[in-house]
Amino acid sequence: MKYDAGNYDVIVVGAGHAGCEAALAPARMGYKTLLLTISLDAIAMLACNPSIGGTGKGHLVREVDALGGQMGLTTDEVFIQSKMLNTAKGPAVHSLRAQADKTHYHQSMKKTIEEQENLDLVQAEVVDLLIEEQTAKGVIARSGAVYHGKMIVLATGVYLKSKIFIGEVNYSSGPSGMFPAEFLSEKLEEHGIKLRRFKTGTPARVDGKTVDFSRMKREDGDAEIVPFSFLNRDLNIDQIPCWLSRTTEETKAVIEANLHRSAMYRGDIHSTGVRYCPSIEDKIVKFNEKPTHQFFLEPEGRDTCEMYVQGMSTSLPEEVQLQMYRTMIGLEKVKMMRPGYAIEYDCIDPTQLSLSLEMKHIENLFCAGQFNGSSGYEEAAAQGLMAGINAVLKIREEEPFVLDRSQAYIGVLIDDLVTKGTNEPYRMMTSRAEYRLVLRQDNADERLTEMAYHIGLATEERYQRYLEKRDQVEAEMKRLESTVIPPDLINPFLRNMDSTEVKVGLSLKDAIKRPEINYKSLKEIDLERPDDITREVASQCEIRIKYQGYIDKQLKHVEQFKKIERKPLPADLDYYSIKGLRLEAQEKLTNLKPLSVGQASRITGVSPADIQVLLVYLEQQRRMKM
Repeated sequence: MKYDAGNYDVIVVGAGHAGCEAALAPARMGYKTLLLTISLDAIAMLACNPSIGGTGKGHLVREVDALGGQMGLTTDEVFIQSKMLNTAKGPAVHSLRAQADKTHYHQSMKKTIEEQENLDLVQAEVVDLLIEEQTAKGVIARSGAVYHGKMIVLATGVYLKSKIFIGEVNYSSGPSGMFPAEFLSEKLEEHGIKLRRFKTGTPARVDGKTVDFSRMKREDGDAEIVPFSFLNRDLNIDQIPCWLSRTTEETKAVIEANLHRSAMYRGDIHSTGVRYCPSIEDKIVKFNEKPTHQFFLEPEGRDTCEMYVQGMSTSLPEEVQLQMYRTMIGLEKVKMMRPGYAIEYDCIDPTQLSLSLEMKHIENLFCAGQFNGSSGYEEAAAQGLMAGINAVLKIREEEPFVLDRSQAYIGVLIDDLVTKGTNEPYRMMTSRAEYRLVLRQDNADERLTEMAYHIGLATEERYQRYLEKRDQVEAEMKRLESTVIPPDLINPFLRNMDSTEVKVGLSLKDAIKRPEINYKSLKEIDLERPDDITREVASQCEIRIKYQGYIDKQLKHVEQFKKIERKPLPADLDYYSIKGLRLEAQEKLTNLKPLSVGQASRITGVSPADIQVLLVYLEQQRRMKM
């Protein structure tokens, strides 16, 4: 029996990492918001690796934070180990990664949601959408509750018709034993939404009391902790170590002897998994020449013995998993607390979405997270935040908030999904960003905070903190350029640094340009350095100085990119009437309806020759109107 359960500005379905950000953003912008979840115990659950960030992903977390999102703040509150990755390489690929306390992360995010003004949290399974004249009007829960909303955000994660595979055993279930959502998929298809089937997986969790750590290499966090959130300065905690070890040739033999029992190799799983996070079965088959593989043992929290076996995702039978783990160095007597598994689930083809993440053929319906075909907590949070923001802007009747590929990793993520689509769970990597030297994680606030402030999401405190840092960087850059150290004072320092001596004075800026000298090492001769220069300001100055030539060159490329992005394409343009366009290009352009020539150029199946034809056509149309 259906009943009216209330009216909201924004209704968010799903409380994973996408749903949490998608609900918090509208509520913080002053709009009445409802967050529905199949289980209150699954809010912001770290169902796979309990870590946040990593290569490429750390950039997304920093950008979510710069825009006023929650993921970075929560991670800073509950992490148990922090490490900056890729520090041997340039700053463009430096990526922060934190091992989080799995239970505390969930508890902290749940508390944040519960205490947020304008936000209601309800446990309910959504089984249908209210759609009238191709416009979303609300959702219907399994209990019969009907919630009416101006905007709907679907962030269902991996729960739609989700199925667990462990060897020959398979059954309907969400991740970590949660209930699956069995009914919504069919209704979405009835509403004309195209679904597809993807797969992901996870390794076993083992009992840390049964691990021989003496046979493993200890991996500690960084001595100097760098926060995720721009609002945090100094974080000092007792970090918990991770451990590095290897499989053995016996491990390989166990897997090869049981490949026919793996759900993947039995043929039980027909969906596509994450290419960049292969199962151990895949590693053995595809890299058969390797006798062993490394794995990490990572704690799931401070108050648990459970440890995550990173690098050993599997869908082998439970008893085979235990046999396999006990052949690995340090795990000879290990006890398994939870078996690894593969999980299949329904998601959408993201090319059905506009760049605002609104469904093209159903107005006021936004989609975010793994439901859009991506993988990972960070990708989900980024999409959830953008969907929540754009839901509010749609209510306000304002232009959508769309970040392009030169502005943010978030822009790359959404453009890739919406424009190119994906045939496997999409994972963010630094290599996907053409302009990564100007999209560094250290300048996320510089790129995005002012925009977030003007749309009403970034707080006054965050905005003032950003302005303070910006002014400090500019002032310090001027001081470094204008401060010249005479030869008699700087040459002893240069000799000590194995750097070429000078005959005339050298500015601090020119000194930092030298590869063997950095901002920190200059301290002994930079006697006028202000005491309030923070680590973030120092880092910004050093990167600007050392990479100025490369940054300037990339900024020129960005300007060229923007020129083609500024060439709009009418939504009603008849591509079939444009002579010279190949049939495949006509079909793709008609179906995807790109907003600009730049977006059109990134559509799979649209060639450079097709873009030239399109540009000629647009110029002809422009001249005819003159």
